[in-house]
This record gives sequence, structure tokens and C-alpha cells, in this order.
Amino acid sequence: MVKARKEGKVSRKLKQKPDYGPVKNRHTFRGSNHSMNPDRKADSKDKSQRSKATINRLRMYKSFKPIRDSKGKIVKAAPFQDTLASGTQARIEPNRKWFGNTRIIGQEQLQKFQANLGKVLSDPFQVVMKQTKLPISLLQEKAKTQRVHVTETESFEYTFGKKALRKKAKLNDATLEEMTKSAEDREVKYKPELDLSREKELGDRPENQNPLFRAGQSNRVWGELYKVIDSSDVVVQVVDARDPMFDDLQGTRCRHVEEFLRKEKPHKHLVTVINKVDLVPTWVTRKWIAELSKEMPTIAFHASINNSFGKGAVINLLRQFAKLHPDRPQISVGFIGYPNVGKSSLVNTLRKKKVCKTAPIAGETKVWQYVMLMRRIYLIDSPGVVYPQGDTETQIILKGVEFLIVANLNIFAVNTAFQSIQMWMISLTKIAIKQGRLLKEEIRDIIAIGKNLKFFEKRLTEVITYMGPSCTRWRCKRFIFS
Repeated sequence: MVKARKEGKVSRKLKQKPDYGPVKNRHTFRGSNHSMNPDRKADSKDKSQRSKATINRLRMYKSFKPIRDSKGKIVKAAPFQDTLASGTQARIEPNRKWFGNTRIIGQEQLQKFQANLGKVLSDPFQVVMKQTKLPISLLQEKAKTQRVHVTETESFEYTFGKKALRKKAKLNDATLEEMTKSAEDREVKYKPELDLSREKELGDRPENQNPLFRAGQSNRVWGELYKVIDSSDVVVQVVDARDPMFDDLQGTRCRHVEEFLRKEKPHKHLVTVINKVDLVPTWVTRKWIAELSKEMPTIAFHASINNSFGKGAVINLLRQFAKLHPDRPQISVGFIGYPNVGKSSLVNTLRKKKVCKTAPIAGETKVWQYVMLMRRIYLIDSPGVVYPQGDTETQIILKGVEFLIVANLNIFAVNTAFQSIQMWMISLTKIAIKQGRLLKEEIRDIIAIGKNLKFFEKRLTEVITYMGPSCTRWRCKRFIFS
């Protein structure tokens, strides 16, 4: 409101201050929305906001020192530094819960809980959504090591010294017949390769293996593998559809990594992707999926940027894993497996463009690589790793770990797993005639057939694996040359 006042000839206008009401404590920011306010309203959609515990911790870092005056006397104590004045009485809330059992569980309920939890953990298609804070690991009974109770049965004072009661030594064999029988049993169980005291002859010494056959076993590669495992929430094991697993042999399957995840990292999800399914028949892929799905989720895949198979199934599975962890801003998916099984090609297929280097020769990927698939899912490509399990050079070449450049006669040796069908297997000469691999004067090109032996071995593996006793001669021949 403006009023005019005249004083003689001078006319002056006076301005009144507007009435703003009661004075408020104004700041440069609103306390309710400040990033250091633990009581602000949390936005569920914004994953970048600090949690209440984080804010309290940062405030503790900021004000952990006490405030002192010029004489050094503490004016305001630091957090957790206050002391109660003498004579202060501490009282406990008079609640009956302090005098009763809070949680009671019987033996039947405990056994039922263990059985149900064990079924869920063993089922590859079920996931424990919310882990309990109770020490469940204490309920798992571990096998106790068997200890020989020598001191309890025969104490030292009654075995040695003046009070000794034992007059003769205790023998394992009382009669000569029993001693002869035990010696024969030990002779049957004796294995020369396990006897460390046996002197080895010069012919028994193994020759040094070519360094090319130790690809994927260096400490640097293993370091990259464990980096990927530690950084991943979901571990995808990529196997070759031509040799995922054969009887007791692991094939291109990483048994060592599976055991490590099962024992040391049980909270990480493990998935198997069978790559290169276009190189085997459909019925072989179907049976591999049925076999491997008993242990973990398994998906068939064909890596190709333009004509892929199984891409939608893999992306849907990764989205489900992302929804299982809503508290995390994003999840990381690591791809592991043998060299040359198609890990980098799988990542390129999911991104639909070439983001990782690929090559037909194993060992192209040297270090791990982060690739963004979508806002909440990141992919990690890793170099191929081979666990040293005592494979022969033939097995290493057949698995695709090392590229076959020159075929020797040693490569023609058929794996011991195929000894049952060596009697009817078609000779390499007939294979050369069948494929038209002929040189001048109708000489069979055995070198070229040797390079293709890997293809025949792998196709033969799948037949024997799933046809078993019903494997007939005509069907296997027809399958090999189809």
C-alpha cells in the first residue's frame, strides 16, 4: 500500500514492506529433498538415490570430530562420544517379550524346512527369492572325519612302562594262511603308476608337450576368468553342441568352474547355452537339452547376426534374472567356456552387431570386455579357458582348442570311446573316394581327409552317445555320410 505525504512543497512517496507473515528459516535448498537428508521421500523409480544407511554413514564421516573452544575444551561431542552423567539411571522397557522365547522351532518343522529348501536349491528352474538372515548353514550336518580312538582303547600308561598289560604285539594276520591271502589282495590292488617309490625307466618318462596344446591354461587367462566370475551376477557357460559331454569325459563343459560356483559362489546363477546347434541334427540337440536341463537351465543357440536361433529365449531369460534383483541398478552376465565355442559370437548376436572380435582360430579374445545389452543388463566376454585334465593331443584337437594345420598319422587314431565300432568303421581311403578327394593318378588325398577327421569324429560321437546299444551299422553309416 502506497501513501503520499506532503510536507510544504516537497511531495514524497513512502513504500511499506509487504507483510510476508511469520519469518521462516530460508536455505539455499529444501531440507526435505537434499541428498544428505536421511528422512527425505525415497523415489522407487530413481535407483541413483542414496539410501538412509549411506546418508547416515556419510554424515558420520563429515562430523566425526568433536567441536572444541579456544581452550581445547569439548563444547559438542562427536557422534558416539557422549557420556552419561554420573547418577543417570538406565531403565529397561517393562515388556514381557524379554522374559519369553522369541522364536521356537521343533525337530519336525526343522526337518521339513530342510527338505523343502533342499528341493528348491536342487531344482534348476526354481530360485530362492529372499534369503533368510538366520544361520541356515549351521543346520547342515557335515560329515565328521573318522578318527582312530587309540588313547581311549589303549592308554599310554597301560601300554608302556611298569603298568603295561600288553605282552605281545598285535598282528593283523594271526595265521600263515591269512597273511598269504592279505598279500594276494594287496598284489591285486597294486597300481604301478601310483607307486611313488618305484624307479622309473627311461622309456617311462613322458615327453614335453608342444606349447600349442597348452592354450587356455596360462595364469593370465585364469586370472581373467576369475575376474569375470567375481563381476558377474549370472554366469553363462557356452558349450559346443558337437561335444558338450561324453560319458565320464567333460567334453567342452567346465566341470571345475561348476564345482567352484557351487561351493564358493552359490548365490550366482549358472546357465548353459549349447552353441552351434546348426552342426548337429535336431534330435541330438533335443536330447542334450533334456540331459543338461536336469542340472541347470539350458538353451539351444545358433550364433549369427542375421539368421540366429535362440536369441529371444536368451534375452527373455536374462530379463527374468534382472527382475529377480530389483534392488540392483543393473546385472552383469559373464560368458565362459572352452576356446572357440562361440562366446564372442554369442555376444555379437545378442547386440546384433560386431562388438567383440571373432576368429575361426581359438585364442582371439585376450582380455575380458564389457558390453551393454540394455539399460539394466551388461554382458562380459571372457577368453577361453581349458582346465588341465590330462587330455591327449588328439582330444585337444577334436575339442577345437588347437587348430589342425598338418595332419599326421597320429591324428588318425580313433578315440578309445569309439573302440566298439572300429570293426565296421569305413576306412579313410573309402572316405576319400566318397568325397572325391583324389590327386593325380587317382591317389587318395589322405592329408585332406585327416583335416576333416575332426568332423567325422564329432558326428560319430553324437550317434554313439544317444543310440547306445541300439546303434546299428547301417544307421551310423547313413548318419556319417548324410
